[in-house]
Amino acid sequence: MSHATIARTPEAAPANTAVIRSWAAPITYLVLGLVALVGFALGSPHADARFRITDGSQRISVPDLVLGTTFVGWAGTVVMLGIAAYAFVLARAGRKPARWMMPVFAAAFVISFLVWAIGSADTPNVYLSGLIAGSFTLATPLIFGSLSGVLCERAGVVNIAIEGQLLAGAFCAALVGSMTGSLFAGVLAAVVGSVLVSMVLAVFAIKYLVNQVIVGVVLNVLVAGLTSFFFSTVMVEDPEKYNSPPAFSVIHIPFLADIPIFGPIFFNQTILGYAMYLAVFVVWYALFKTRWGLRVRAVGEHPKAADTVGIKVNSLRFWNVVLAGVVAGIGGAFFTLVTSSSFNKEMTAGQGFIALAALIFGRWNPIGAFFAALLFGFTLNLSYVLTILGTPVPSQFMQMLPYAVTIFAVAGLVGKSKAPAAVGEPYVKE
Repeated sequence: MSHATIARTPEAAPANTAVIRSWAAPITYLVLGLVALVGFALGSPHADARFRITDGSQRISVPDLVLGTTFVGWAGTVVMLGIAAYAFVLARAGRKPARWMMPVFAAAFVISFLVWAIGSADTPNVYLSGLIAGSFTLATPLIFGSLSGVLCERAGVVNIAIEGQLLAGAFCAALVGSMTGSLFAGVLAAVVGSVLVSMVLAVFAIKYLVNQVIVGVVLNVLVAGLTSFFFSTVMVEDPEKYNSPPAFSVIHIPFLADIPIFGPIFFNQTILGYAMYLAVFVVWYALFKTRWGLRVRAVGEHPKAADTVGIKVNSLRFWNVVLAGVVAGIGGAFFTLVTSSSFNKEMTAGQGFIALAALIFGRWNPIGAFFAALLFGFTLNLSYVLTILGTPVPSQFMQMLPYAVTIFAVAGLVGKSKAPAAVGEPYVKE
């Protein structure tokens, strides 16, 4: 009996197959490149910008860095417009932008803007190490908030309530820290307050299947109202007793803290600052290198398949949301126990939403969220510094700079981000 062999040839792709093109990134690159051309190159003040690397108090001394605004403006503009042109070529061919394009473009724009702004200021010099170290400090609560979002959304729960978690943590830390005089009690209270917000989110979103976005928005409004009420009725009446928490002192590591630029960032922090670096590593390692992390990601991607292999989907989601509250609570404590000596109404000022943008910008990865939060922290600190130096940029624009960067980053530069497949979808076991 003979067997006939059937040759299988690969089918040719249909001639009329549509090529999916995304023009968001190329158009954003072009718009920002033209802004750089008009503002930083053609609008150069033809001056020098001086960046002090050391302030004279460190053991290691480094000469100042002096950059010409005209040269840097034109060089940065050429790089940005070149990337924009290449992005259009890739988009026309139906290809995604290369990974290196966004960080290179962002670096060129930031450096060009910074040199232009400093060169145009009444005081054309800035302490660079202090600027970067301050950016890390301001980014710390954003990083804790974005890690909280990563823990929730990797398990399939949308965490719009980061703002409320941070605000609750800040309020509880200030109140309990003031009453007890204990930093440990303040941090513990911040964690408890944030966890309570998380548990409300978890119960309504997971058990009662309420829309997760709506629950998060309601919680943000609720926490803002409650903390404002207690601030006005309790804290204002006796601020010495209820709104004067102790503050964490900076832990200075000898010699290492004197290393230019890197020393103040990594070796001259409070204990919460050091905890932030540890938290980024621990969350990344737990999510991508452990069995627990594999289960969390499975629940966020395909909960039904996870259920069939014995994973308790809703239980895992619930405890992940609670764990996210612990992380966000530490970030909230940072507001009142490190950056400020008291609690104020709505002092988080929308930074929970910036943290949410950071986790999207970082593509739901703790490392990516860390660097995205640093970008937003840098713009926030830069707005403060440039206002003090007296730049020609209106102060109103400087105040909106962090939020403008957030919009451009998420809507334009990040492109299409692929969230966990089941995020926002409640799971009902059949």
